[in-house]
Amino acid sequence: MATLDRLLTVQDLADYLAVPVATIYAWRHRGHGPPGFRVGRHLRFRTSDVTHWISQRINGSSTEQERVRAGR
Repeated sequence: MATLDRLLTVQDLADYLAVPVATIYAWRHRGHGPPGFRVGRHLRFRTSDVTHWISQRINGSSTEQERVRAGR
């Protein structure tokens, strides 16, 4: 049996990332934030999706910094 991810609310995610709740909604509107889904009318985020999204940002930032240093 697979273990279930803890589901984060918008407030949980905002607190975890130390950003305002409005930022989470703005990212979602623009398609930039971690993937979320609706449970009824409530927005939820899986912790594994958030962790993966953060990892992508960290890896992407490293790649971008390397390009800038290389003068590309």
